[in-house]
Amino acid sequence: MRILHTMLRVGNLQRSLDFYTDVLGMKLLRQKDYPDGKFTLAFVGYGEESETAVLELTHNWDTDSYDLGNGYGHIALEVEDAYKACEQIKAKGGKVTREAGPMMHGSTVIAFVEDPDGYKIELIQAKGRED
Repeated sequence: MRILHTMLRVGNLQRSLDFYTDVLGMKLLRQKDYPDGKFTLAFVGYGEESETAVLELTHNWDTDSYDLGNGYGHIALEVEDAYKACEQIKAKGGKVTREAGPMMHGSTVIAFVEDPDGYKIELIQAKGRED
């Protein structure tokens, strides 16, 4: 068994695709409209679905926003340099909600960003880069 994907419901598909592809550097792997169900699925990731887990962005055509609830945590991405990643994300219009720095009670360098729908994404600096 392996993890295939994580599904997120998004209010504006193009805005979300722009964020995940332009700001975070993922690739749009596939996209399909389902007119009878009035929704679109778009899969994005850093590698092919046969090789790595990806994100499924689900856009229900009649829903502009969602209540994230209090059970959702975050998506985690490994980055080479969390400080540089934050600067690049901000330069592309992304929202950094916690600047890069050591985690509380530890030494791992982390940061948090937020996608257009309010989903949190943790950036974790690769080991050996805690400078």
